[in-house]
Amino acid sequence: MTWDPRVLPRQDGRTVVVTGGNAGIGYFTSEQLAAAGARVILASRSRDKTERAMAALRDRVPDAQVAFVELDIASFASIRRAAEELRAQGPIAALINNAGQVIPPGSRQETADGLELLVGGNAIGHFLLTALLLPALEPTGRVVGLGSLSTRLVTLEPEDLLSVRRYRGFRAYAFSKHAVHGFAFELDRRLRAAGDARASLLAHPGYAVTELAEQVPGVNDKQSTPHRLVGRLSAPFAQGKDRGAWPSVRAALDPAAQSGEFYGPGGFSELKGTPRVVAPVASSASLEFGARLWALAEESTGQSVEL
Repeated sequence: MTWDPRVLPRQDGRTVVVTGGNAGIGYFTSEQLAAAGARVILASRSRDKTERAMAALRDRVPDAQVAFVELDIASFASIRRAAEELRAQGPIAALINNAGQVIPPGSRQETADGLELLVGGNAIGHFLLTALLLPALEPTGRVVGLGSLSTRLVTLEPEDLLSVRRYRGFRAYAFSKHAVHGFAFELDRRLRAAGDARASLLAHPGYAVTELAEQVPGVNDKQSTPHRLVGRLSAPFAQGKDRGAWPSVRAALDPAAQSGEFYGPGGFSELKGTPRVVAPVASSASLEFGARLWALAEESTGQSVEL
């Protein structure tokens, strides 16, 4: 089936949660879902940024239905508060686990709960949120994880996933995305084993940059001239974050999508283009890593996943 990211299936009456929906790829994911008629809940840390994002959504999408729930994905206490509020607003058609820290700190830092910051927030935090929201997910609802091509650049080392032995910023970021992949595929395996019709999918945005995206007042319109120049120079092998949102939106909405599928750009080495099914690196999709990550997440959060 040909997928046109500009002509989406209508989602009227359905609720979608987008973590980190107030900026970057998360904002454009929210905008595209709202344009398809979905009620979009932006689960984000900053109320001020989210209010600006919602104002932009209402300006650009007539009759947009949007709401805000405060969420810090690097805090288990915040996740539990947000999940309680989100469950009350269900049923949820799709949970898009988009939030996360992209620029790693120069030295190893930890979340409030004692985990390495990037893996703890980008992956383990979303494990906890997903576990808490599964009871509110529609019988055929979807969970979509935001993966990354960084997993192809950094070899997974499961024995040092939390960078205790050695910390390098990009290595820690890539490890967090290996963990996002591992969770998505392990959740898919467990859903299918339980005969559960809900789906776990994965998407990656390719090489998506702010400077090539449509400028949205209050969201991404404060770009410096040097940054805009760099963005234009990257155009042959990059795309805007508006198009970087396409794989996540397809994973959430495509009626033909199957649990366990991974969507990414279909052109130029998966850096840009219309989304299609792509292949993950074998290590983060493996049964062994999935089971190991799941055990770590359950132990770290004290939360099991009821299927």
